[in-house]
Amino acid sequence: MADLQALSEFLQKGKAKEVRELTQQAIDEGLSPKDILENGLMAGMDVIGTKFKNNEVFVPEVLIAARAMNAGMEALKPLLADAGVKAKGTVVIGTVKGDLHDIGKNLVSMMMEGKGLQVIDLGTDVSPEKFVAAAQEHNAQIIACSALLTTTMKEMERVVKQVSEAGIRDQVKIMVGGAPVTDSFCKSIGADRYTPDAASASEAAVELCGA
Repeated sequence: MADLQALSEFLQKGKAKEVRELTQQAIDEGLSPKDILENGLMAGMDVIGTKFKNNEVFVPEVLIAARAMNAGMEALKPLLADAGVKAKGTVVIGTVKGDLHDIGKNLVSMMMEGKGLQVIDLGTDVSPEKFVAAAQEHNAQIIACSALLTTTMKEMERVVKQVSEAGIRDQVKIMVGGAPVTDSFCKSIGADRYTPDAASASEAAVELCGA
């Protein structure tokens, strides 16, 4: 019998090969895709997220756990769609225009996927127009903006403005984050949520999609 607890533990250790094999084994034994996702893969990422928040693991461990999660998801994704398992919500994420930093954004993106959200990653140097177009195209509930430079933070305000001008401000929540960003800055530009780290960001995103 496929062991979802073992699947979760291998994922936490970042063992991509074992995660892929155990996921396939669980599929072959007829476990429901939703069960494998929630009690195997997402359960493992939840543990990593909590440990990351408590400074018990660091960025490299999160990245290899996320890579292992992706290995399991490759086998699972087609079945989730067939089983009608829908993502908890859709997030468009990117680093704002003029900023090429992506480690923090990638981390947030992986954590959000680990929570069962569909993530559309636009990469770095993303213009406000591009954020809005992607949110409209994918019917996203959230736009998540990252910045690492104080000089590019003001782009976040432009994103908020662009979303309003596009007439979708009541449908789309705007999350902001990155080293220089603060909660008071978030409020001052009219964004919806600031979070200090990737684990909190993923939790906030699930909560905002649920609302």
